[in-house]
Amino acid sequence: MSSEPSIQVKSNGPYIVSGSIPLRAKEPVVSEHGEPLTWKTGPVTDEGVAYALCRCGGSANKPYCDGTHANNGFDGTEAAGTETYEDRRKSLGGDGLEIFDDRSICVHAGFCGNQATNVWKMAGGTADTQVRAQAMAMIERCPSGALSYAVAEQDIEPDLPAEISVTTDGPLWVSGNIPVERADGQPMQSRNRVTLCRCGRSATKPLCDGSHKEAGFTG
Repeated sequence: MSSEPSIQVKSNGPYIVSGSIPLRAKEPVVSEHGEPLTWKTGPVTDEGVAYALCRCGGSANKPYCDGTHANNGFDGTEAAGTETYEDRRKSLGGDGLEIFDDRSICVHAGFCGNQATNVWKMAGGTADTQVRAQAMAMIERCPSGALSYAVAEQDIEPDLPAEISVTTDGPLWVSGNIPVERADGQPMQSRNRVTLCRCGRSATKPLCDGSHKEAGFTG
């Protein structure tokens, strides 16, 4: 097993994590209106040389795999596109920055908007530095990296550690450019922010597509 940090997707099975990658929990901090505002980060709960994380959604020991996938008919077929983020993203424009969006990898975490506005509306008003700063903050809290921005044609990413975060009733948030190796051998771009399905319902495995909400996934 590799000593370098990596995540291997096993065919119809779990994620095999190797290289002593820290595992922790993260949960959204919400407003009185239920709007996600920021992330609350929990302590590291595992930093073992290797461990297996549930991908089917049925483990009784979440987030770890307990072998349930072998008996519950889990189909882990990977359907995520193999194009790069740069190939898929669309520009929303902006003044003083350029905002990009890739709807295909959105997990509907909700940090991109509130009762007053959202990133799409703000894109046209970023000549105002306060609007620009708010847009940047919202984009940097997007766990999947569906939203990103560039300043002076240089892509800017938040400074995130190489770790795996178990989000509350949601996906695994992989940060810090940890390589993810698909079971089907297809290429997968290493990015600073990636969200991996752990409810077993995503139509774009191994990536999360937000299906956990409709499925009522908990864990």
